[in-house]
Amino acid sequence: MAFVVSMLANLYLAEATLAHHAFAAEFDKEKPVRLIGRVTEMRWANPHAWIYIDVEGENGDVVNWALETRGANNLIRMGWRPADLTVGTILEVQGFRARNNTPTANLREATLPDGRRLFSGSPD
Repeated sequence: MAFVVSMLANLYLAEATLAHHAFAAEFDKEKPVRLIGRVTEMRWANPHAWIYIDVEGENGDVVNWALETRGANNLIRMGWRPADLTVGTILEVQGFRARNNTPTANLREATLPDGRRLFSGSPD
């Protein structure tokens, strides 16, 4: 029985590892972005949490950006709290744009309206 449980655990972990990606595979460190937007959603998840913000462009169009961060467990250990990222909160964010040029970025840091800076860092 222990062997069967061990094998199932290994299969589960292997699947999770294969689903994970390297920073360089999806994001370009040569394409930094700085955005200011209003939080529309925060997904506290592992292996990556996601923040979604509405950013108004120069032409007035609003684009919803998806910002990948470290996993929820890491963010909490780094000082992030769910109360910091409620819907409607204005964030200034810095990160690196997705290679496919969609409105997606890997978040390096976020600055809250009160001036506090929350760091995510890039995984690489």
